[in-house]
Amino acid sequence: MTYDIVIRGGTIVDGSGAPRYQADIAIEGDRIASIGRIPERGAEEVDARGLIVSPGFIDGHTHFDAQISWDPYGTSSCYHGVTSVIMGNCGFTLAPCHPDDQDILMRTLEAVEDIPAAAQRVGVDWTWQTFPEFMQFLQDKPKGLNYGGYVGHTALRTYVMRERAFTDPASDDEIGRMAEILKEGVQAGGMGLSTTRSPAHKTREGAPVPSRLASWDEVRQLVMALSEINRGVVEISGEPTMGQDPDDPNHYERRFRDLAIESGRPMFFPALHSRRAEPGTWKRFFDRAQEAAGEGGRMFGQAHSRELCTNWSWRTEMPFDRLSMWRDIRKLPLDEQMTLLQDPDVVERLVHIANTEEEDFSTVMPAQARKPSDWDWVFILDHVDGTPNRRLGEVAREREEDPVKTMIDVGVEQALDTLYMVPLANENQDTVLEIMREPRSLVTFSDGGAHVSQIMDSSLQTHVLSHWVRNSGEVTLEQGVKYLTWDMATAWELPDRGLLRRGYKADMILFDLDTVGPERPTVEHDLPAGQRRLVQKARGYHMSIVNGGITMRDGEPTGVTSGQVLTSV
Repeated sequence: MTYDIVIRGGTIVDGSGAPRYQADIAIEGDRIASIGRIPERGAEEVDARGLIVSPGFIDGHTHFDAQISWDPYGTSSCYHGVTSVIMGNCGFTLAPCHPDDQDILMRTLEAVEDIPAAAQRVGVDWTWQTFPEFMQFLQDKPKGLNYGGYVGHTALRTYVMRERAFTDPASDDEIGRMAEILKEGVQAGGMGLSTTRSPAHKTREGAPVPSRLASWDEVRQLVMALSEINRGVVEISGEPTMGQDPDDPNHYERRFRDLAIESGRPMFFPALHSRRAEPGTWKRFFDRAQEAAGEGGRMFGQAHSRELCTNWSWRTEMPFDRLSMWRDIRKLPLDEQMTLLQDPDVVERLVHIANTEEEDFSTVMPAQARKPSDWDWVFILDHVDGTPNRRLGEVAREREEDPVKTMIDVGVEQALDTLYMVPLANENQDTVLEIMREPRSLVTFSDGGAHVSQIMDSSLQTHVLSHWVRNSGEVTLEQGVKYLTWDMATAWELPDRGLLRRGYKADMILFDLDTVGPERPTVEHDLPAGQRRLVQKARGYHMSIVNGGITMRDGEPTGVTSGQVLTSV
C-alpha cells in the first residue's frame, strides 16, 4: 500500500493538550489515515525529524470576505501556521446584497475595516446576491485555506431595509424577514450571526453602522432564529455604555449571559483585553460566562496573545496626517517628503501645528493613527541604535527635544522606513497571560484582512509559540497548540478539525520551535488597484498541509489550493 503523504519522525503535538510524542503520520486524500510507526511508503515522503507536527491553527476572527476574491491564501494569516479562518466578523459581510447596494457595503468595509474600496471595486467578483449564492461562490473559489463565514447583521439589515438601515429602527415585519434570511444563510452553510454594537464602528461620516441602530430585541430575535434551527454561533461586540453605569456596571454582560442561556447557541464576545485605564473590566465577562455555563449557556471571550497595537508608518499613516501642512506634505511622493522633512524651518512648523492644532475625531476610527496621550507608549520598532522597541518619549528626552521632532528625525534617519507601534490595549503582559488562561477564553483576534494599513496582528499565533512557549516558558507547547487548535474547533463546532487523529481532516503544520517567530511587518502595494497594506511573514514554519494538500513550503505558498468551506453544524 502507498499513501499520498507520509510525514516521518516528527514530534507530534496533537492539539488535545496531551504530552508530545514521536511518530509518523500517513495522509490519504484529505484525511489522516494513520499515526504511529508506518512501514508503507508515501508518494511524497516528508522528513520531519527535529520538527513539531501539530494541527493547523484556526483563526476565528478575520475579515477576508473581500480578499478571498483575489487571494486564495489569506495572507498574512497563512504565514503564521493558520489553515482555517472564520470571516465576516462584527456584522460586516458582502452578502446578502442587492446589486445596487454593492458600493454601500464596500464603503462600509472601507470605513470600518480599512479595506480600500478601490481595491474591492477592482478585485471583488460579484457573482451573488443572496447568502446561499455567496456560499456557492466560496465553494467554487480556489482556496489555500479553509474558509467559513458569518451572515453579517449590517449586510442583512441593509438587504432588508436598504438605505433606511442606516437611520431607522426595524419594524416587526422587517425583523421577521431578517430572521428568515438569516436561517436560510445558516442552513446553506453560514457559520451563524455576527453583529456589532460598538461605537468604534461608524461610517466615513461618523454615523453608526446599521447594526448599531438595532434594538436589543432585534438582536435577540435574530439569535433566537438560530435557536429554532439549533444551528450556528453568534458573535456580538460590546456597547458604548458597557461598564459605564456605576450602579449597574454588569448590565450588558448580564443581557449577553441571559441570551446565551435562552438561545443555547455558542456566543462570542470580541475582544476581551485589558487597558491601563481599566485594567480589570474583562473579569466581569468571565464571571457571567461561568454563571451561564451552569444554566446551559455557552459564552466565550476572544483574546489576543500580546499588545493590541496600531502601527504608524511614513509609508501608510502618521498621527498628524489630517492637520494643515502635514496633509499637504503627506500627499507628496516619499522622496519629496524626505527632502522637506530635513528642512529645519519645515520641521519647526510641523511640530508647532502638531502641538497646537485641534482635530475633530468624530469620523476617525480607533485604529487610525492619532496623537498619543503619552509618547512613552509609542515604540520605535527598530531604533537606529539597534535597540528594538525603544520608547519614543524616552528617546526624545535623551535628545532633549519635542517628541514630534524626534518622531520626524527618527523617520528621516531610517529613510522613512520606520515603524512605530502604539498599544491600544493589553499593555500589561501578565494580564494578557491571565486572560489567555481563562477556561472560556479563545486565543484569536487577528483581524486578518482588515485594518490593512493600520494593524498587523496576524502574528498572534506565532507569538504564542515564540514568546509564551519558547522565550518565557509560561505556556507549555502542548497548551499553546491547544489554544490555537482544539479549543477553537470545539467553540466553533468544527467537526474533524483541530486534532491530529486518524480519520480527521489532514490540516497540519510543521515548525521548528527553536526558530519560529514573526518577521518585521512591511508595507506592500499588492492589493488590487495597487492599494497598500501591511504584510507580516514568519520564520520557522516548514510546511502547511490543508486537507492533504501541501499549500505552504518554507513560508511561501505552493500554488496548491486544497482548502474547503467550513460550515455550521
